[in-house]
Formats: sequence, C-alpha cells, structure tokens
Amino acid sequence: MTKPYAESCERNSAPILQVLQRYLGQARSVLEIGSGTGQHAVHFAAALPWLRWQASDHRDHLPGIGLWLDEAGLPNTPPALELQAVVGSGLQPLPPLPVHDDVAGFDAVFTANTLHIMGWEEVQAVSAGLPMLMAPDSLFIAYGPFNYNGAFTSDSNRNFDGWLKARDPRSGIRDFEAVDALARAQQLVLREDVAMPANNRCLVWQRMRG
Repeated sequence: MTKPYAESCERNSAPILQVLQRYLGQARSVLEIGSGTGQHAVHFAAALPWLRWQASDHRDHLPGIGLWLDEAGLPNTPPALELQAVVGSGLQPLPPLPVHDDVAGFDAVFTANTLHIMGWEEVQAVSAGLPMLMAPDSLFIAYGPFNYNGAFTSDSNRNFDGWLKARDPRSGIRDFEAVDALARAQQLVLREDVAMPANNRCLVWQRMRG
C-alpha cells in the first residue's frame, strides 16, 4: 500500500500549528476527528511532544494513517481509532477517554477540512457527540473554509463550493453562524476566529463547565 499524501496538508500544517501552539501548551491529550492521510497527526505530534495525539477516521482510512504513524515512530501517537459521525447517534464508536486527575475526556478535539466534506446532518452529529469526548474547559478547534453572513469570502471559495456540490450535493462550505450555533448548543463558547492563508479560518471554542 502506498502512503497517502495530500498537498493541502503540507501547505496548511505550519499556520495551523501556530494556532495550536498558542492553545495547547497545557494539553495532555488531543483527539483528531477525520485524520485523513495522517500527515497532520505526525506533524503536530512531533511539534507538540508533551501531549498524546489520538488520530481517528473512518475505518477505510486507518491503514493509510497507520503508514504515516509507523514511519514516524513517535511515542505520543497511538494507533488511529475508528470514529465517524452517525446521524442521530453523534460520534461512534465512542473512543476510550483519557483520564487526568480523575476527570475523563480529551483536553482538545481538533478537525481540519472535514465539515465541508460531510453532509449537514453529519456536521450536526459531530457537534452533538462532542460533549461525550471533551473534558471540562477543553477546546474544540476546527480548520477550513467558512462563509459569513451567508456570503463567500472569496471567488476561490465560491468555486470550491461549486466543485464540492458537483461531487456531492450534500457537501459544501458551511456558514460560520450555523456552525457556531451548533457549538453554543453544546455549551461551547467561541474563543477566537483566526484568519488563515488561502481564505481559510481556524475556529477555537472552549467548553464551559455545566
């Protein structure tokens, strides 16, 4: 099997890492949803050696992710787990939760370039599943393109959205306001909306103690 590769991961890893470094200095465990090729997992785990980076994705992607993890041989990247958004059920199957100071849950959940690929019902399932994964005060960090006030932020994003919908009508660039409303419904409060290269954003929410 050939190791999977995405040029976009090479381009966006450095700017994403700058955001992660500002927020994950005290984190001990991160769950990545939709790890794709596995490139991000290796890049970020190498740069953030104090935390445990748990990759996850649909079972079809796990062998490719494993090739990246095995080649890197990092001590803080356990084998990738099967995880997917299931409409009506949230994120399944629920992964083993890390426990720190008798508190269960990941210190952060990260996802990149996933919300515009899945259907809106799956985006809702991801949001609904977050509370079962996150420790109190933990972070949810999402990277990708977003619309604002129902409008595209660039012609390139408009063209990209058309390409997505031609491939799968259920996909498409999401409205920030709609995604933020889903997050707020799960007691997540927006901490920062960071402008990124190529008309992308990095959104950082924090879970509030209930």
